[in-house]
Amino acid sequence: MEISILGTGCPKCNKLEKMVREIVEENGIDATIKKVKDVNEIAKTGVMLTPALMVDKEVKFSGKLPSKEDLLTLLNNE
Repeated sequence: MEISILGTGCPKCNKLEKMVREIVEENGIDATIKKVKDVNEIAKTGVMLTPALMVDKEVKFSGKLPSKEDLLTLLNNE
């Protein structure tokens, strides 16, 4: 699974990255995580609001910070 965290470095974007990394590690999820900070690269995905999360090149949400439980559910269902 390829997880991309889209955000320029705002506190919510950093919090999302931290939560995703914790969930992946704590639950033994086989995933590659990358952070996309470049505004042009983010815009190419169609995302207009950050933070955003993509899993296997599909945008799962943007413009909000989900709960850790919701993130875990989302990643476990992928």
